[in-house]
Amino acid sequence: MPGRPRTGQLLPMRTTITALAAAGLLLAAAVPARAAPAVPPLDRAALAAAVAGLPDGEASGALVRVSGRAGSWTGSGGVSRLGTTRPVSPEGRFRIGSATKLLTAATVLRLDERGVLDLDDTVQQHLPDLLPAAFEPITVRQLLNHTHGIAGNGLPHKSTGWFAENRYRTWDPREVVGLGVAKGPLHRPGAEQRYGNQGYLVAGLVIEAATGRPYADSVRELVIRPLGLRDTYLPGAETGIRGEHSHGYQLREDGSHWDVTGANPTFQWAAAEAVSSARDLDRLINALVFGDLIGERSRAEMLTLPLPGAAHGLGVNRIELGGVVLWGKTGDRPGYNTGVAVTEDGSRTIVYSVNTLDMEAGELPPTAERIITAALTP
Repeated sequence: MPGRPRTGQLLPMRTTITALAAAGLLLAAAVPARAAPAVPPLDRAALAAAVAGLPDGEASGALVRVSGRAGSWTGSGGVSRLGTTRPVSPEGRFRIGSATKLLTAATVLRLDERGVLDLDDTVQQHLPDLLPAAFEPITVRQLLNHTHGIAGNGLPHKSTGWFAENRYRTWDPREVVGLGVAKGPLHRPGAEQRYGNQGYLVAGLVIEAATGRPYADSVRELVIRPLGLRDTYLPGAETGIRGEHSHGYQLREDGSHWDVTGANPTFQWAAAEAVSSARDLDRLINALVFGDLIGERSRAEMLTLPLPGAAHGLGVNRIELGGVVLWGKTGDRPGYNTGVAVTEDGSRTIVYSVNTLDMEAGELPPTAERIITAALTP
């Protein structure tokens, strides 16, 4: 991950540890207070312009929701399905990728509050057969803050060829985790922060072991239903997207478009499988950072950065853009790039989904950059 971003440039939150400490971006483990707005007045014309001109060579469509006491705007650009003139619905569902980690972390924190498990419990306590003896005890907290030391699966899952071959395959999370475990520990638990999905796959398994129930049932009971997230669900092996939604595409070398909307998300499971909407993600991030879904101790845990230079708490990332501090998460799946964040003072929440045309691109989509710039800069 690069250092401090330029004004209006969002940190791509799927990368590893960054030099944020040197830039003075660390936050103490405290609940953010709702202070005076630190954001400029909302520029609705700039937001509309950010999604105008779609489809283009980078995205087929996008939706945006900006809310808060400093102003609100909801809109979209582009088409929901190429070859038609049907606009993208700002209320539609989309694949949220790694923003699923917000749901998983919230579920673990609520189970901790109920005494079903403890953040200081170890993986070895709950899943004694998962890790070989070469692994030192890894705590549940370390799973969520990416300091566990379990290697990634090593599969080229962001390549078009791999996606084409595996898009409808059903995966067992233990199989995916096992690909990384077989490589041995990357480092001692707690020594480094390396972002990835493996810790959240293991966290999903811990949830199941501690509760005796499927992971998805716990997320629904403890997070989705209490918050009234009516558009949010965990699809399991279901390949389509329910209800109103925009299609995702991959632009081929010959200029044609490959519809990649349908896919089996079990490979990502508790790390990146969820489907949601802008409304629901707005409600979720505000409930976690400011609401009463979790208690004050849990919130302090969530917002703690575990190491100097770390960018990830429990499920969330800390971002600073032009002096504005936000907590949030990004995610991407083929055809979909998502971001959700709320300012530390609670004055502005930003949610977007961009229907990108290149699953192999590693950078923030230009449309997303325009949205973020319009939402946070004068």
